[in-house]
Formats: sequence, structure tokens, C-alpha cells
Amino acid sequence: MSFEKDIQLSKTLSWLLRHGAVKEGLHISREGFVSVVDILNHKSLRNRYNLEDIKRVVDVNDKQRFRLRCNDGIWEICANQGHSLKAVEDPDLVPILEANGTEAIHGTYNKNWHAIKKQGLKCMGRNHIHFATGLPDDRAVVSGMRKTAEVFIYINLPLALSDGIKFFKSTNGVILSSGNDKGIIDPKYFLKVCDSNGKFLL
Repeated sequence: MSFEKDIQLSKTLSWLLRHGAVKEGLHISREGFVSVVDILNHKSLRNRYNLEDIKRVVDVNDKQRFRLRCNDGIWEICANQGHSLKAVEDPDLVPILEANGTEAIHGTYNKNWHAIKKQGLKCMGRNHIHFATGLPDDRAVVSGMRKTAEVFIYINLPLALSDGIKFFKSTNGVILSSGNDKGIIDPKYFLKVCDSNGKFLL
């Protein structure tokens, strides 16, 4: 299997499992799992991939985006986070009740900073806003932001938690929050903001 075909498989899995399952007629559980057989029978993957291909893409994905399980002899796959599907409620999300030194950092781009500075962070059609526990060059950080991020927004986690904003940790270490009742984390919860050169923007 070529590297390019693996990339295409990963992108298709991401779209189906995070956003497109219902639209494409795939049964998705409340936990976000879809039968691998159903996935492989999807029109964009049929006769091109098999279970071993999916296992390989799950194993080598550097962001640990996916999870496989064998449920009563049936292989199923889910995305660890990033869903826009309202039908999915991940029971494996662990509530963060105390900050305990945990950092929650949102990575974005210069073009977005002006709006975020005024309006706060939004879910942008997803179920959650995503945060990493460190910067992209931190080897302990698996996922949570793109390596190309230019602006890093550090959240005042103790203040946000004390005000009732809920945060969770996913199985691959990403911190997730649905924000307030409008799906927003207001700028008052920004502890500090800096760019990729370490210059403070806030």
C-alpha cells in the first residue's frame, strides 16, 4: 500500500467518522463507532482497502486520531475527537475537575487572531473546542493542535473551571470543551497569548 493511499484512507476515515457518517447512511453508535465492514463498503473505499489497511492507518497515525475495537467478533472504528455529529457522545472523555497544573493551549493562525481576541474561541461546527497540553514541538504532546499553528492561546483553566466551563480529556490526550451555553470560551479566560516566536500578543 502506497503512502499516498494511506493518507487518502486516513482523510476519508476522518471525514466519515467525524462529520459524514449519518449523511452517508452509515450507522454510528452513541460512542462514535462504525462497523469496519460498513466503512469498507462505502463508495469511496469499496474494493480499494481492507481491514489490514485500516489497522495499519490506525496504528501509524501520529495524532492517534482513531480507535479500533472488536465487539462480539465485529471490528468497529471511531474517531477519538473532532466530531460535528450531534448523535455522538464519547463516554471515554474524562472530566477535568481541577487544573492541577494542566495546560490547555489552543493553536490557531494569525488570520484568525483578530476575531478570536474580540469574540473568543468557538466550536466552529464541532462538538468541542480543541486544546493541546503543550506546544507542537513538545514530544509528549500527541494531538490537539496543528504543527503549523502560528498563535498559541493559553487558557486560565482554574478560572474557567470555577465559572462552570466544562473540560474533558480524550483517550489520545486532547483537552476538549464545549465552552459556555453559546459554545464559546470568552477572551476573559485567556491567560496569555503568544506567537510562534514567543512574542506576547495578549
